[in-house]
Amino acid sequence: MYSKITLTLRHFAQSLRLMVGMPEYSTYVDHMKSTHPDRAIMTYEEFFRERQEARYGGKGRLNRCC
Repeated sequence: MYSKITLTLRHFAQSLRLMVGMPEYSTYVDHMKSTHPDRAIMTYEEFFRERQEARYGGKGRLNRCC
């Protein structure tokens, strides 16, 4: 019973993060290990910064309509 509740809470938390546009680092790491084993995996800080720049526009650029 405890494991079912824990799993449900994890899925709920993951859904909330995806709703606000916060990607899952562990999913990225799993993908890189299985699909691109020859490439270096970014640290969490690098990953977070790259995702923020991709979403909001980095390097002084604004990526929005208004």
